[in-house]
Amino acid sequence: RILPFQNAQINRERCASLVGRAGGAAEDNPTIFGKILRKEIPADIVHEDDICLAFRDINPTAPTHILVIPKKHITMLSEASDEDTSILGHLLATAKNVAKKEGLDDGYRIVINNGEHGCQSVFHLHVHIIGGRQLSWPPG
Repeated sequence: RILPFQNAQINRERCASLVGRAGGAAEDNPTIFGKILRKEIPADIVHEDDICLAFRDINPTAPTHILVIPKKHITMLSEASDEDTSILGHLLATAKNVAKKEGLDDGYRIVINNGEHGCQSVFHLHVHIIGGRQLSWPPG
């Protein structure tokens, strides 16, 4: 059996497919992450505070694959405003703390995909924490 993280290479067609299904942003945040934030669908939550939520990715690319999302709907990193600076810093600090809690002492990767060419699949800003195995470079 091949586990999802054993075949981490995502080809261009799969990326385009993910981007096409993700949908755009709206004030009520119809993305899957908006539904998770509103507790309309379940998630394996590992951290929650007033600013962000962290949960396990349902399609992991490594043994540990966690997403950290802001509770404020920011579509993508390039759309963040100067007023969002403290939120952005909080997302990275939370990622560091979650990685420590998960025991990723040997290292991990932080990824933020931005836009179609960055293969962003959900248009709600999210930080990937990927670890639990030796990662390769370049990432894709």
